[in-house]
Amino acid sequence: MEFAVDFHIHTALSPCGDEDMTPCNIVNMAILKGLDIIAVTDHNSCSNLPAVMEAARKNGLMVIPGMEVQTKEEVHILCLFKRMEGAAKFAEIVYNSLPDIENNEDIFGQQLIFNSSDEIIGKEHKLLLSSTILSVNDVFILVRGLGGICIPAHVDRQGFSIITNLGFIPPVLKVRTVEISKKCTPEAAVKKYPFLSKFNYIISSDAHYLEDISEREFFIELDCLSISELFSKLDAK
Repeated sequence: MEFAVDFHIHTALSPCGDEDMTPCNIVNMAILKGLDIIAVTDHNSCSNLPAVMEAARKNGLMVIPGMEVQTKEEVHILCLFKRMEGAAKFAEIVYNSLPDIENNEDIFGQQLIFNSSDEIIGKEHKLLLSSTILSVNDVFILVRGLGGICIPAHVDRQGFSIITNLGFIPPVLKVRTVEISKKCTPEAAVKKYPFLSKFNYIISSDAHYLEDISEREFFIELDCLSISELFSKLDAK
């Protein structure tokens, strides 16, 4: 069976995320657009995941716990987990790896934390747009140790791409899947970087606004709607 997915969605916790990117709004928009599985991947934090996942459970939408980490090399990596427990443990490590720089709301906007009813229950005061002190290699080791998978984000772009910043995808990372930007095509990405043909790929929205969340555009073939099967597919050689 084919399932429509979008594995790169930000809430209003991300400094660049619109304030309308609340748990219920994201879930309802994903359902309205016909998605079967989404991942919420805020910058360097998982604080809104519990609320999004609770809102999704009420509406029958599968949400993969995730995060978009910014490494010390300024590479963005999507980190996806089978369970919230793994994501929470990784989030603690990442938070402690961020510099103690306070968010300037006048410049970057608020970093809002919600409950599953879209009520604001707090703010993150540490700037989440900062690079962690974790290397790309550190992130892959930590995430895999917690049962998750790493997907280099928007590899076709110039900014915060593993290819642009490192010059290549290190074989030691054993990358199986990469993310291609929604505005690109797999053919264009491979034409630009021929070695990408050996990787699996996903296409995600990197949505910071509700209207940017994907329609039924990118599909993954699975025998059933199962997180374990999804992870096996994304991590397949």
